Amino acid sequence: MDSTYVFIALAAFFGLLVLATALFWVRRTQLRRTLGTFDASICFPPGGWRMGVCRYTDTHLEWLRLFSLSPRPPHRFLRSSLEVKGWRQPTEAERARIQPGALVVTLEYEGRELLMAMKYDVYTGLSSWLEAGPVIGIGTWR
Repeated sequence: MDSTYVFIALAAFFGLLVLATALFWVRRTQLRRTLGTFDASICFPPGGWRMGVCRYTDTHLEWLRLFSLSPRPPHRFLRSSLEVKGWRQPTEAERARIQPGALVVTLEYEGRELLMAMKYDVYTGLSSWLEAGPVIGIGTWR
């Protein structure tokens, strides 16, 4: 009788594990198929790097965690408040924490620096998206 409960508990645990893995895979696939998304790790100095996916909207750049089931982005950056400060090659320590072939882009958002790791072609798309932003106020660009 006791072995039956152990078997049911283990089967339920492995069933939940398979379900969670499938949900992670479906979410990741759905995010990557959506137009205007790209892989980007994020770092708020002096914190560490976190892997994720960025998504363009008309007014915001949204960053979503890679390993999460939440559909809500933990970070939303207003397009008109983002500014590209430059890019650089990653350090040896950073190479182990970000995707291969990525460069580190320094951004400023409302006076706070943040780093994003992305491929060069994604960086050119991001900088073009920011430069082509809507006009704010009369006689102002960006």
